[in-house]
Amino acid sequence: MNIAEERIERLASLAREAAAECHDQRAREYVRLARRLAERNRVSLPTRFKRFTCDACDSYLRPGKNARVRLQNDHVVVTCDCGEQKRYPYE
Repeated sequence: MNIAEERIERLASLAREAAAECHDQRAREYVRLARRLAERNRVSLPTRFKRFTCDACDSYLRPGKNARVRLQNDHVVVTCDCGEQKRYPYE
């Protein structure tokens, strides 16, 4: 694991902690930093991090707080408060 991947993991954990403490702006900034770092170093984001962030508004999704999770036709549909939806197949 290189330095960029380690930093992305650390930013993901910081975003998770900030979102749990209701510091939404701080969590959003950590998500933006992690995405920029991944793009700059051509590293993919971890799957768990991708699934819990909104592509449109960069917020860290917390089911029940700022995200709605529904099951539809063998898919998990996650809807952010901004209206953006993500769909994942059951695993």
